[in-house]
Amino acid sequence: MIDFKHIVGHEQIIQHLKDAIKSGKVSHAYIFVGEDNAGKNLLANAFAMNLQCEDREDKSDACGKCKSCIQAASNNHPDIIRITHEKASIGVDDVRIQVNNDIQIKPYSSPYKIYIIDEAEKLTEAAQNALLKTIEEPPVYAVILLLTNNLNALLPTILSRCVTLKCKAVDKELIKKLLMEEYKIPDYQAELSAVFAQGNVGKAVKYASSDEFIEIKNDVLHLLKYIDDMELYEIIDGLKRISENKGNINDYLDLMILWYRDVLMYKVTKNLNLLTYKEEYLDITKQANIKSYEGIEKIITAIEKAKIRLNANVNFDIAIELMLFTIKENGND
Repeated sequence: MIDFKHIVGHEQIIQHLKDAIKSGKVSHAYIFVGEDNAGKNLLANAFAMNLQCEDREDKSDACGKCKSCIQAASNNHPDIIRITHEKASIGVDDVRIQVNNDIQIKPYSSPYKIYIIDEAEKLTEAAQNALLKTIEEPPVYAVILLLTNNLNALLPTILSRCVTLKCKAVDKELIKKLLMEEYKIPDYQAELSAVFAQGNVGKAVKYASSDEFIEIKNDVLHLLKYIDDMELYEIIDGLKRISENKGNINDYLDLMILWYRDVLMYKVTKNLNLLTYKEEYLDITKQANIKSYEGIEKIITAIEKAKIRLNANVNFDIAIELMLFTIKENGND
């Protein structure tokens, strides 16, 4: 568990939470919403640590040294409770046993008793209704933190009684700096991971340090560098290679879009510094010189259509084949 000082981005949410702590106007229920790995857990954990800290010098930042902070950092704080569940959904019994029944017991050693419910989109309707009763009439010391990637999965009655905090995309340069300084990722890899993660710090860290992601990137680069010169059977072989990693297909397609956006960017600006794939500038500039604006836009559109088709459960091979053929057709305009 880390405190606010070590969280990259999310400045508005952090300031809101700090102000609530300083003013003593902490709500009984918050919803942290954002895509997976966007920072919801970090924010909720830091908020919990700060609320329970025994020695906040400026009344909003945890000291990191007191017994409470040490317990929070080791996920062993008796008054910070994480709701667990064994099934695919979080059921009414999970809420009744772990929240409703337990919340009547006063905190062991802290001013607050904090309940963190991760993946709150998995709460059944019955579980939400059970939780609603507690949110409507909570003990003065109770704070409930709901973490979700889908606000629409929560009942309007829950939403109306909680403070909702939305995790926004973090600036690319902040993510790149984090990767380089904290994780010692080389400049080029940090740049690509930061761009590819689209503001999601957790994803960027995962991509930057993942051998699988590097392998996917290398597969994509090999295919896109040489597809204009490939024979049909070679393209089909490339298709088979992609088919082996269906679970990562969106990563493949997003990397391909980044490549052709680089081609388009260089064609428009002739500025190598604006490229994501800076180390591949020779192939980027080569393709920019032989492809037309219309051809590049057709390719990008074809890749985006492939993503839509796959999300709609269109036959995988057909969707990818159509995309690759469009790329091939617009190779040398």
